[in-house]
Amino acid sequence: MLEIERKYLVRSRAYREEAIKKEEIVQGFLNTHPDRTVRVRLSGEQGFMTVKGRTDNEGITRFEWEREIPATEARALLEICEPGVIRKVRYFVRSDSHLIEVDEFGGANEGLVIAEIEMQEVDEIIVKPDWLGEEVTGDPRYYNSQLSKNPYSTWKNT
Repeated sequence: MLEIERKYLVRSRAYREEAIKKEEIVQGFLNTHPDRTVRVRLSGEQGFMTVKGRTDNEGITRFEWEREIPATEARALLEICEPGVIRKVRYFVRSDSHLIEVDEFGGANEGLVIAEIEMQEVDEIIVKPDWLGEEVTGDPRYYNSQLSKNPYSTWKNT
């Protein structure tokens, strides 16, 4: 129940050609407290409820609990989420032994593209494709819970 993850900005759309799958995601937050977030996600026709804890000092690891729920329940819960539902298209790209998830955000976060790489160990070696850019791991502005409250389109000097 420990999530180990690194996040990167994306330099180009080359990942689209490498993607093995893509899916549309709609997600909202029932709670965005810094110590815990409670997320509801509809990914295609699958629903999920996720609880995440506070990240460590580097922003790499945190507690994560996730369960699949019926899509009908996810849709109902999305109706009572905090304002700022997130919409994105996720591309899945294999890179060496990792699966990179690339999110193209829509709506108020249009133009933002972030890649996430989940790892088994904090010090794992990651083979980074050329299209990966600046690492933003640990920068809370890029947490989906924060993007729901302070969307990318409102940022100054991005």
